[in-house]
Order: sequence, then structure tokens, then C-alpha cells
Amino acid sequence: MKLQKFAIADVTLERTPGTEAEIFVGNAVDERHGGPITIGYGRYAPNQTLTETMAVDDVMIVLSGRLSVAAAGGSVEAGPGEIVYMPKGKRVTIQAREEGALTAYVTYPHWRTARE
Repeated sequence: MKLQKFAIADVTLERTPGTEAEIFVGNAVDERHGGPITIGYGRYAPNQTLTETMAVDDVMIVLSGRLSVAAAGGSVEAGPGEIVYMPKGKRVTIQAREEGALTAYVTYPHWRTARE
């Protein structure tokens, strides 16, 4: 795989699989590119919620807006420049705040393959 950089304009956002919420994801790198990780962007509309058990280790970087991530044992609030780590097997609830949120993510291994 060659050296690359990405911007949100490089991905096509699609509704997060398995939800009707206004939460969208777009992979810039995934299993189709031959690397071991998935890299992409997420867009959360205001006040949207996603609850799921993590099928992969997931690192989410908040680029704009605010969100909270709750799991058994506690919760965190995150805003621009902050990173949230969600380990494989952990059940989490991600809640976008009033302004919504734009995030970048890195997962290991590929999240789409792990969910199938």
C-alpha cells in the first residue's frame, strides 16, 4: 500500500449499517485496499444515538462537534481534537450532542468484515 492522505471529500458517506439513525460512515481505506486496518469518517446528526457491541478495536477522533460514549463502568465526553478508544467486545452507546459531530476512525481489523 502506498503513502496516502485523505479528506472527508474523498469518501462516500452511507448510513451506518443496521440503523435508521442519521449516522453515516465512509471508509477511505478498508479490506479492498490490502491493508490491515480500516480508516474512515463518521458524521452524526444532532442528538443521534448508536448502541452496539464493538466487533473490532475502534479509535474515534472527534474533528468537530461533541459526543459522549458510555459503556459499563463509565462514560466520556469528547470534542474536537479528542480521541476515544472503544475495545473489541465492549458494548457502547455513542450519543451526538446538539451540534452533531464529525469524526475520523481507525479500526483493527476491518469493521465491515467483522460485522458480517
